[in-house]
Amino acid sequence: MVPIFKSIKLPLAQLNLKAVLKCGQSFRWTMVPLDPTNQDLKHTRIDDEANPHELPTEEWRLTLNDRVVCLRQTENELFYRAYFSTNAAPDLSDDAQDSTLLWLRDYFQLDIDLEALYADWSKRDAVFQKLAPRFLGIRILRQDPWENVVSFICSQNNHISRITSMVHSLCIHFSPPVCSSSDLPGSPLNTAWHSFPPPKALADPSVETKLRELGFGYRAKYIQKTATMLCEKHEDPMKALFELRRLSTSKARERLLELHGVGPKVADCILLMSLDKAEVVPVDTHVQQIATKMYGFKFQGKQPKAMNPKLYSEIASKFANTWGPYAGWAHSVLFTADLKSFANFGLNPAAAVVADGATLPLPSPAPITGEIPLGELSTSDSVKHEESSQRPASRRRKSKLEPDSSLKIGEGEAQETPEDLTLAERVKRRRRAGKPV
Repeated sequence: MVPIFKSIKLPLAQLNLKAVLKCGQSFRWTMVPLDPTNQDLKHTRIDDEANPHELPTEEWRLTLNDRVVCLRQTENELFYRAYFSTNAAPDLSDDAQDSTLLWLRDYFQLDIDLEALYADWSKRDAVFQKLAPRFLGIRILRQDPWENVVSFICSQNNHISRITSMVHSLCIHFSPPVCSSSDLPGSPLNTAWHSFPPPKALADPSVETKLRELGFGYRAKYIQKTATMLCEKHEDPMKALFELRRLSTSKARERLLELHGVGPKVADCILLMSLDKAEVVPVDTHVQQIATKMYGFKFQGKQPKAMNPKLYSEIASKFANTWGPYAGWAHSVLFTADLKSFANFGLNPAAAVVADGATLPLPSPAPITGEIPLGELSTSDSVKHEESSQRPASRRRKSKLEPDSSLKIGEGEAQETPEDLTLAERVKRRRRAGKPV
């Protein structure tokens, strides 16, 4: 029996899956296009008079330890269901599906009112106010800390599509399948859905050799040594990482920097995306360019040739002072907006041609419905949570360099064209052309 979709009312302004799941936070979500004639769509709607134009066009899947979570989204609803492990008796009960909802609420941090945060940031920051209508619904995920650590070790000198490939390869080779293609409609033949391997599965010395064979390069050593360190130091490595949420930001950062292959920027990504440190702003040269070109940032002293601790701290402090206690969340919106693969995100098809011949699409205040390209999503230099009582004061929804962790564009990436320019570059070009920004 196929599990039936359940739904919750959730507008795109609170969560936009197309943006959040492809902007370099998590690397294991798989997008499955839906055939409009697929009878499985009937499981999506709870009423028979739904507007067919509101039907989802894709499904997002993530494998947990005991299930594969499937999500679909329309403008005002989030649909979910879960397929449970083939090694266990299928559990189609309401309790089982409700546990999936509990996981969703925690993972997407749905208790935090994103619209209220956007309103606050727009009052504080004119740059954010102009971007907000296009990039609605971008929130920080509350990920599993171990997966987050390994994923961002993989992020060093890398780009999103390759990180995604590496993380999926890690799961396939070091974690048993939870479900097969025959269990999930729409899956390619002979596809197995694997969860993320625990530290113990990656601690054996042979793991480094295997990871190198899989193309992980020097990161293979960091992953294996970090897994070994955690297993030797803690009886329950996963629990030890989760307990970092209880520590202050500075203490948690110190612990993370003890791990192999974790430098300041990677540590801050982990603090923000899995350890509840919403105020943390990960900084690299890409974020530095945003600060300089869009916010007029000037270093106090002689400009260093490369990122150093003082420059890092000044940029992070500037953004923290601009955006407040959820500065890391606001940073993710600006970061996503500046990714080249998001250049046309949330825009109307109409476009205006500027003087230099570049095509500049007209902004639209309407909810985002555009597709996100799934090719190489360059991170330029980066891709980028303590228990509830320790988390920053949240805005509750009314309804209920070792080495430097910078990322670079992958080899063979297409040469930059005007429409591929980053947001900061496009703003600068319009200013040179005497056009309004």
